[in-house]
Amino acid sequence: MSRKNMTAAGLLTAAFTVILLTFLLRPTEETKLKQAALPAVPNPPQEKTIKKTSLVQDVSATDRLNRTDVSKHLRTMLAETHGALPKDISAYAKRLQQGHGHITMLMWIDYRSHKTSTFKSALPEGTDQENKQLVKYLNTAKAALKGHQSYESPSFIIGDKKYYFTAQRDQEGNIGVIALISQNILDRVADHQLKNLRLIPYPKEGKYRVESVHADNLKDITVKTGHDNENASHFYENEIVVRFKNGHPTPGQLQTIAADIRCKQPRKLGYAYIFRSDKMNYSQLKTYFTNKWSPEYTEPHYMYLTNETPYENTGSGVVTPNDLLFSTYQWNLPAIETEQGWNLSKGSKEVVVAVVDTGVQAGHPDLQGQLLTGYNAISSGSTPDDDVGHGTHVAGIIGAVINNEEGVAGISWYNKILPVKALDNSGAGTTYSVAEGIIWAADNGAKVINLSLGNYADSQFLHDAIKYAYDRDAVIVSAAGNDNTERPGYPAAYEEVLAVAATNSSGERASFSNYGDYIDVAAPGESIASTYPDNQYAALSGTSMASPHVAALAGLVRSLNPALSNKEVMELMTANAVDLGEAGHDKYYGWGQVDIYKTLRAASGNDVPLQLFPQHVGRQLKNMQQHTGTAQ
Repeated sequence: MSRKNMTAAGLLTAAFTVILLTFLLRPTEETKLKQAALPAVPNPPQEKTIKKTSLVQDVSATDRLNRTDVSKHLRTMLAETHGALPKDISAYAKRLQQGHGHITMLMWIDYRSHKTSTFKSALPEGTDQENKQLVKYLNTAKAALKGHQSYESPSFIIGDKKYYFTAQRDQEGNIGVIALISQNILDRVADHQLKNLRLIPYPKEGKYRVESVHADNLKDITVKTGHDNENASHFYENEIVVRFKNGHPTPGQLQTIAADIRCKQPRKLGYAYIFRSDKMNYSQLKTYFTNKWSPEYTEPHYMYLTNETPYENTGSGVVTPNDLLFSTYQWNLPAIETEQGWNLSKGSKEVVVAVVDTGVQAGHPDLQGQLLTGYNAISSGSTPDDDVGHGTHVAGIIGAVINNEEGVAGISWYNKILPVKALDNSGAGTTYSVAEGIIWAADNGAKVINLSLGNYADSQFLHDAIKYAYDRDAVIVSAAGNDNTERPGYPAAYEEVLAVAATNSSGERASFSNYGDYIDVAAPGESIASTYPDNQYAALSGTSMASPHVAALAGLVRSLNPALSNKEVMELMTANAVDLGEAGHDKYYGWGQVDIYKTLRAASGNDVPLQLFPQHVGRQLKNMQQHTGTAQ
């Protein structure tokens, strides 16, 4: 062949190769759709706008579901006091208002005798204009009842508080009842979500001698905006956590340390000690212990923040509870096939789920019989009462009473909840209190531990507590965080913990949800309706709300198949998640959104669903490679 022909042949070959490679490397339509479906990560201004929208949505949903709840109570009052004596009606009203402090005033109107009785009759006082508006809405309520109609006023302001009137009339039309309702819960939810969604710096620096460091290099930073939280880890500036190499220091050595750094008796948990100095800051303490005592490790004392009659059905269809707010507000349970899953497991009182959080309101009517005697790591000897709302909300997602025609439905019917208060009335807790809460829960029978809290600094002290609980076969579930950042949060990022991201009602990544390679699964986390203090209900958003969905599922799995280890339970939940985003594991959804029905079916020993079989085989091969030490 001539050189010219050889050159031409070479050019043709090269051209063909380029065309072939272009075709082979061209993204398929499916790939394009997958790429287009990948979640967009908003920039800080967009993130702030989206989070504000979530906050407004949560407040609005809380308003609607509480109006529904109050209307139900008025209808129940009319039904249960039908034909009752005045003293019995008065006693009923008193009990109702004692249990529901937001019912500020009740007015009972008997249209047969034309008598009116008012309970807690003192109306709030405001300006002349505000008082006129209150009287106007009250008169409108009376007129509506007279016309045999129910009534609900818009919200109005008296002083610095918000109220509304609602009115109901019985079926016979003989009795009417008007209630003035305080809407303090709306301000509480707004304040809670400003912190929970990190729209404001939280906690404020300087409070309780709190300082902030960059989570990567521990260099001092100042948190000025809510967005700054994603790089910050808060700690107590005059405290240090120390683990000594040779076990525990002697009493004489502790006396020497106390004199050197001017401190009182240190707190001890496990192998670690927490020293609080009256004269040294953290940097000085670290230098002192490193130079004089050569400890195994020292680290700051970090703060962890919040990240909110049984019915049997043995059929194969969907179990629909009669709880008042279920059908309208609890989109989250059908989204993860909870109702179908109840045909396989409703839980067991033998499997305890611990909620390490701000405590739980023990007297909430929708949590009656669901709570065990818990523990308070903030105030020793005290009951784990909730003075924030976060823990009560988390507990309701897991186990609010089902089929009591009250409020919301929990995911588990029978699993008992163990409340552990490790976060104080500001919604924050320390490494010590959280670690103590985890260890106490593990020592007191918890088979599942929910941690809707986090910090961005890797704490060996906390990790020790996590390992302690994991070694005792607890399934540990934690929220990823609400800063829209890829930075790993702890305890979620620890290997022993199942890290949970949040999704919305469309099955997409919630805009605030943290992401990263450490994410294991996703679960619903936007406007989740659940129990709230003062016998009320709130809709909250956050990975804090996503995490208890997964913890509840773990409780159902362990109830159905008690022989499974914690590792096997975690693998079942990830293997049977519904894949979202990129095929297989990705940083936004982990292995996908949890599916209660599919997971329980797998836990019961049934075959893996056909659509999940490739993923199942892939995971089995991966496990085999890990066990044999091979890799590709």
